[in-house]
Amino acid sequence: MDVSSTGLRVLRQIAESGSFTAAAARLGYTQSAVSRQAAALERSAGTTLFERRPDGVRLTPAGLTLLRHARTILDSLGAAERELTGTAPRSERVRLGLFLSAGAAVLPPALARLAASDPQITVTTTEGTTPALVRALRAGSIDLAVLTSRPPHRPLDGESPRLHVETVADTELVVAAPTAGRFAGRSAVHVDELADAPWIAAPTSNSEPLLGVWPGLPARPRVVHSARDWLTKLHLVAGGFGVTTVPLRLAPVLPAGVSLLHVEGAPAEIRRVLVARLPGRPSPAVTAVTRAIVQAA
Repeated sequence: MDVSSTGLRVLRQIAESGSFTAAAARLGYTQSAVSRQAAALERSAGTTLFERRPDGVRLTPAGLTLLRHARTILDSLGAAERELTGTAPRSERVRLGLFLSAGAAVLPPALARLAASDPQITVTTTEGTTPALVRALRAGSIDLAVLTSRPPHRPLDGESPRLHVETVADTELVVAAPTAGRFAGRSAVHVDELADAPWIAAPTSNSEPLLGVWPGLPARPRVVHSARDWLTKLHLVAGGFGVTTVPLRLAPVLPAGVSLLHVEGAPAEIRRVLVARLPGRPSPAVTAVTRAIVQAA
């Protein structure tokens, strides 16, 4: 095989992004340039590496095999570049991904514990939905991910070998509502009362779930504000502009003007917090960060 480091970076980004268009945007390339690199990789490998689907692009088993080696090659090239330029890090780095509401409740106490127990470890973080973070893990763009799942807690993806997953905690999903107004002074709400509520939710797509609307709503949700950022959502709630869903574990970090309501008349919605990584023996730094997250939660 005769492949370039650029081709391997394109492979990794397609695996993470799930489409040629998104990979091109993140790499700063045109879509045609990404398509040419993908075609060149397939010619060199002598097999199909990408499965084109209506909802995006997935790697074939051969593509996943090449991706596994690409991670090692690109990591080695990065280490070589740092040594040659004299910028080799003095600390161990762990790239951590977190689902969209985990940063506020899980990250600060975990980093505080890690600073006390393992100050030589540097953690860099990125946020994303659970599907996006699973792709980033598979692509080797992050080392560890804090994810969430709902019953029946199926495998996070269909790839093999399966990711190594550790359960951190279970938490109840509740509704965040303005302290004043329709639900003032209440600690619970019947699901039927939420049917006509104004919802504040994250944008949705074919590959990403709708976040912020009660899953068992007995009617089509009326989404009045679309926002990914949890702080934006909660301040919109505090201002009286709608309601949204949050894990109960966010209670300690809610802004003033927001109250939490348990939902009655519907099955409890339980969300599981997980820590996931690629299979195999983890580095001591990854083990230390995992331990800090579990202890903090």
